[in-house]
Amino acid sequence: MLFSENLAAQIASEDRPLTFSGVPDGAVAALLAQLAKEQESGSGIAYVAADGQKLPEIAAGLAFFAPWLEVIELPAWDCLPYDRVSPSASATAGRVAALSRLAAAGEGRQPLVVLTTANALVQRCVPRAAMAGQVRHFLPGQSADMDGLVRWLEINGFERATTVRDRGEYAVRGGIVDLHTPGAGEPVRLDFFGDTLESVRSFDLASQRTTGQLKQLTLAPMSEVILDEASVSRFRSGYIAAFGAATRDDALYQAVSEGRRFAGTEHWLPLFYEKLETLGDYLSGFLTIADQAATESANHRIEQIEDHYQARRNVLDDNLEASLGGGAPYKPLAPQTLYLSGEEAASCLGGLTQVSPFAAAETSARAVRDLQGRPGRNFATERASGANVFDALVAHVGEEKARGQRVLLASWTEGSGDRMAKLLADHGLEALRGVDNLAALEGLRPQLAGIAPL
Repeated sequence: MLFSENLAAQIASEDRPLTFSGVPDGAVAALLAQLAKEQESGSGIAYVAADGQKLPEIAAGLAFFAPWLEVIELPAWDCLPYDRVSPSASATAGRVAALSRLAAAGEGRQPLVVLTTANALVQRCVPRAAMAGQVRHFLPGQSADMDGLVRWLEINGFERATTVRDRGEYAVRGGIVDLHTPGAGEPVRLDFFGDTLESVRSFDLASQRTTGQLKQLTLAPMSEVILDEASVSRFRSGYIAAFGAATRDDALYQAVSEGRRFAGTEHWLPLFYEKLETLGDYLSGFLTIADQAATESANHRIEQIEDHYQARRNVLDDNLEASLGGGAPYKPLAPQTLYLSGEEAASCLGGLTQVSPFAAAETSARAVRDLQGRPGRNFATERASGANVFDALVAHVGEEKARGQRVLLASWTEGSGDRMAKLLADHGLEALRGVDNLAALEGLRPQLAGIAPL
């Protein structure tokens, strides 16, 4: 147990939302790992961070504390609300890979942790049924229509290229289809012989050489906008209902009507589906935890959405773009069609278990449990006095081990860890061993200390 108490039991026993105080940033991954271990089989954990910058750090921490966990990062769009550009390929790939994985998840799945943000929580999502319905599975030796695959790639947001160099691209050469799918580390090469898929191989982007054989391939869309016949028809009907008949210079309407992608199409996502769902729908049955600052981040995002919407509406009402020779004006959809309202976001976040690095006072609306995370020993006094910091560190490690504590030194990288280990050995700390994860640390003899890149 990373923490002395059963955390999941504490959450379940409360009759009001719970805040775990005394949880510094570095301990969030440890907390999520323990909750995942305590959860019943088939249930997952979700964590809502205040911003996306923390997600890679938490994912790296989970790889140390619980390498057996499947970790999914679900980002928000990395563009402004009501922008004229689409989200980046990396953000789109991350979202689609995560949503398609969650849409396909069923009972008895392996332990799963979803890391997301307040901005992503505020944003409405493609319906689960639509996302799950677009996932394709391929096995070497099966019958497969290569032309049908190419049509599927076009409909689902992949871009044709002569050579695959980036995520979301595909290339066709004779009976071979190369493509780089969302969520995959390497691109894949599908070799067809007539109507049979003979092999699925991974390959290196730089050299274009095969790196391995795959037993199966799961293919998810590259875009949240699916341009099949039904979705294009829904878009056309919804666009006219919302904004009136389209004019000849309306490039967005013309492009979608022809089945072509247009920059920024994602900002009209509600028109392509009967009804969007929320991230909460995807996370039904999950134990969801939120950073205490997530509520403030969500409120800020909702204010930003409203400001950008009003700016677009003002330009549309005054017909400024047309008068300045800018062509058809930007026609924004109402915020509630694509984003949660302030009330919906408050209702969602307000009922979640939260974590905070600070002390918190219990109230009638929220219980508090202090997990007693505190700043570690720093050596500012030794630095200021000119004392040898390494000698002080070695002495501190000895004191902690004498108290029966497990000791782990964390470095930025493996290289810096190696240098630190050599320096400490010169100062008398030779009982230092490199470890890859928490289990390896716990398996060390008591007289040894561990060092790991974190």
